[in-house]
Amino acid sequence: TRMKNKLLYKLRSGKNPKFIYYSVNMLRMLVPKFFFQMRLRSKLVSVSRRKDYEYIRQRVDYYNKLSDEVKLPTAAARLSEHKIGRQKVYFFDTYQYTRWFSDQFQWGFCPGDVTFVPDYPSIVKSRPLTDDNVNSIVMKLDKVRHFIFVDDKKAFTEKKNMVIFRGKVKGKPSRKLFMEMYFHHPMCDLGDVSKNTTDPAEWRTEKKTINEHLDYKFIMALEGIDVASNLKWVMSSNSIAVMPRPTCETWFMEGTLIPNYHYIEIKPDFSDLEERLHYYIEHIDESLEIINHAHEYVSQFKDKRRENLISLLVLDKYFKMTGQKS
Repeated sequence: TRMKNKLLYKLRSGKNPKFIYYSVNMLRMLVPKFFFQMRLRSKLVSVSRRKDYEYIRQRVDYYNKLSDEVKLPTAAARLSEHKIGRQKVYFFDTYQYTRWFSDQFQWGFCPGDVTFVPDYPSIVKSRPLTDDNVNSIVMKLDKVRHFIFVDDKKAFTEKKNMVIFRGKVKGKPSRKLFMEMYFHHPMCDLGDVSKNTTDPAEWRTEKKTINEHLDYKFIMALEGIDVASNLKWVMSSNSIAVMPRPTCETWFMEGTLIPNYHYIEIKPDFSDLEERLHYYIEHIDESLEIINHAHEYVSQFKDKRRENLISLLVLDKYFKMTGQKS
């Protein structure tokens, strides 16, 4: 039955099916790179004719903050060496755009959950929200896991007056603190889905589907190693994300989110959780405003063609600022 439950969860989870993602990306590998490299110039030139040109430029400069030319170390890898390895999704999500550029170009690339700033300009999925993160060039990576939006049919007012959290707690001190403080709280439905953990057995639970989360008015979006991966779909739903102010950001530009406008902000020590939940249960109009603002914010990421253009421009700027492209 465990196998059966796992299969049922996979079918109903609401997450992006990995096999479709892998099939599309394997097919992508069959098209020769020169086909894209021939079209790059006309594609980039087309951007200046767009009505949303200014918006696109702002996003490109947000992800790629380089403002002066930088020399990469001579040992930096060339794009020709970019091969499929252990972290397949990070390879596929960068290859989709690196194939438009010369194999001779050099770059820095740090796959995985990155919470440090690289020594020289490098492509990352995530960066710390600090003033000195210029070397962290953000691209839309591991998007099959992170970029999920939902079509929530349930009105906020029909949902339970509770907050839900399901996530891995093992090795994540702030999540552990949160569980210790609120596991037995009547307004909280919390569960730890970690494997082989020494944390309390009573915390352990099966995963819940995205749809099951949507029965609750409030959903915790707690950072793990870097960002809270559920934040995107929570903000696209009719429930509200509850979290301390983020310390890291990704392509979702978490650093631009406004507390109590896009999500409900709580203190980093979680001490005011109950008081904040009560406030928004009693002030339905303010809750609905947050949901509207969140939907508005999410909508900017739904234009696939524009997202692809922004990704290409981030890399184009990278190769220009590192003196490799005129």
